[in-house]
Amino acid sequence: MNIEALRYAQAVSRTKSFSDAARAYGVTQPALSNGVARLEAELGVKLFDRSPRGVRPTAHGARALPLIDHVLSALDQLVAETGRLAHPVAETIRMGVSPLIGADLVAGAFEAARALERPRDLVLREADLEPLSSDLEAGRLDIVLVPAVPGLPTFRHRVVAREPVVVIAPDTPGDNSPAELQAVADAAYILGPRTCGLTTFTTELFHSHDLTLHTYPGEAASFRAVDEWAAIGLGAALLPRSKVALEHSSCRPLLAAGAPVEIAYEAVWDSGTPLGADLEEFVTALAGGRQAPLTASDMAPRNAEHNQRS
Repeated sequence: MNIEALRYAQAVSRTKSFSDAARAYGVTQPALSNGVARLEAELGVKLFDRSPRGVRPTAHGARALPLIDHVLSALDQLVAETGRLAHPVAETIRMGVSPLIGADLVAGAFEAARALERPRDLVLREADLEPLSSDLEAGRLDIVLVPAVPGLPTFRHRVVAREPVVVIAPDTPGDNSPAELQAVADAAYILGPRTCGLTTFTTELFHSHDLTLHTYPGEAASFRAVDEWAAIGLGAALLPRSKVALEHSSCRPLLAAGAPVEIAYEAVWDSGTPLGADLEEFVTALAGGRQAPLTASDMAPRNAEHNQRS
């Protein structure tokens, strides 16, 4: 069985798009599509259905794709462990973090690094998604902690934390009760560039619930500016609970179908490097022992009902 074809299928599962998977994997779309088709022929089942809304696993694919993740994870761990045995590794872990990553998660990362079988120091770099992705791909970073939005499908992913999302709704002053997404969907939302992941999360949240996202005509530079602009009434905003720094006339826990909406944060790393086995141990400790890698369902905004199935 062709390992590259398994990785192609995994990339499509995570990005929900053949074109996005090909682009991220660095191959042409026909090459990736043909690889997946050959894999389906070899397995004897169809893995994906295409529709105007994107690519979804078939019933057979929903059962086979987690097994493909498991096989590739085991292979990556084998390569990482033999690489560590064959080549000495650095004493530090170079970790990139998104501005959305809170201090508590960073502190947990330091504790996890010190608790490794071979304790290591962390060297941190905070940056937006694009430079973090570039540095990870170029080997200038060993691991990144970022919001769980589509990207970097050829790397290992694991969700390590989640937190509730709130809606800042200037049109409902004095109301801090939970708000259904459907009920606040008509507001104009302040967005920033997609560089930190918050705008991507907001866009996909509305898309996944078949809602139109109305936006404020300007653009904030960061989630901090989103918080500030919402505070002066320029528009509504969605923010992780921990990123609300200002007083607002209305700051409401966000629900979808009655369940709290959460944003997930994930670790992304290359398990094929000499440091790979240590990174596997590090991420498992950071995730509190969670073993399952990020699945396709983790790539979209999710609510508590979804989390129970993760």
